[in-house]
Amino acid sequence: MKKMNGAARTLASAALLAVTVPAWATNGYFPHGFGLKAKGMGGASIAMAHDAFAGVNNPAQAAVVGSRWDLGAELFNPRRSATISTPMGAMEVESRKDTFLIPEFGYNVALSKKLGVGITVYGNGGMNTEYPAVFPGDTNFFCSGPTTCGSGKLGVDLMQLIVAPTVAYEVADGHSFGVSPLLVYQMFKAYGLQAFGLPNQGQDSSTGIGLRLGYLGKLGDRVTVGASYSPRIDMSRFDKYERLFAKQGDFDIPENYAFGVALQVTPKVQVALDYSRINYSGVPSIGNASLSNFANGFGAANGPGFGWRDVSVTKLGVQWQASSQWTWRAGFNHGTNPVRSQDVYLNILAPGVVRSHVTLGATYSPAANTEISFALWHAKRQEVSGSMPAPTKIGMSQNGIGLQYSRKF
Repeated sequence: MKKMNGAARTLASAALLAVTVPAWATNGYFPHGFGLKAKGMGGASIAMAHDAFAGVNNPAQAAVVGSRWDLGAELFNPRRSATISTPMGAMEVESRKDTFLIPEFGYNVALSKKLGVGITVYGNGGMNTEYPAVFPGDTNFFCSGPTTCGSGKLGVDLMQLIVAPTVAYEVADGHSFGVSPLLVYQMFKAYGLQAFGLPNQGQDSSTGIGLRLGYLGKLGDRVTVGASYSPRIDMSRFDKYERLFAKQGDFDIPENYAFGVALQVTPKVQVALDYSRINYSGVPSIGNASLSNFANGFGAANGPGFGWRDVSVTKLGVQWQASSQWTWRAGFNHGTNPVRSQDVYLNILAPGVVRSHVTLGATYSPAANTEISFALWHAKRQEVSGSMPAPTKIGMSQNGIGLQYSRKF
């Protein structure tokens, strides 16, 4: 579906204002996990039904998680920098935007012992940078002088809101299937790209409808397995940026899938392992090579993109129920790097290069129907260097902390 009607666009805009989600980058530009419980376990969530975020983790979980709602928010702190070597010397600059407040919400209702419905509201994205002018004459990396660069600031800002209503049914004892339509609204703006023939265009929006499918199954008393799949979401074009993104402003959401297994090691200790794949290369504006496609011109079907490769992610988490009130979690998340050396220069705008996260979290239950969860995580600095069209190095590190309040009913 390419366009929403006026009422739907108005509703999506209102939702975005209520739940504005700055874009960020972790596994490429997908977060390392959704929900504070999953974030505390390195993002592992596909085979664990412990909150109302089924619409983004695994829709089949809605059949077994019960009636509850979860409201969370996090402070996310990515540190991005770029260094470029010129005849004047090496110049390094950091993105000014480095702290974001990111909310998320999930609601689930058990209509029967086998049927559950819910809704998840979450954000996705990965290109939010603002570099100040770095060269004499108030110019940025991509510009040759203040006449062509305006203020000299360079950056992009992508925001994505996804609303996922969900229905799931237990088709056999311990085996559930679920489906979540994905209603997507995204906004984008870029500035400081006059050197590429693109004057500042301001903010533009795009819409689309996608799908996520899920399965959850118990293999005996100790092992649970799960899987989820979302095909590429066909988004309407960013008309103002038809001369930037390949295929005349097209910026789809890539196909992604995940598999998970959870093992009840002891009555109090559970270990979860997920594998996920994000196929960035299937979206031309993301996957097209930057320099080798440069002659085709920005905006063309085979024009330059960010050159991102597909990303594979392994997520390992452990959960320990220390008492009736306290549950502790830890995890490790490791993914491949989507940015190749030959595409570093354009990825100054979107340096999504971190690979590994360590995480910690816990849940405190003051009453049987109430939970307070927190998680914190760190990704060490990762850098990628390239030599064309000038020696360039981009880098990123991340820290984050979040709090979630949950009620069962």
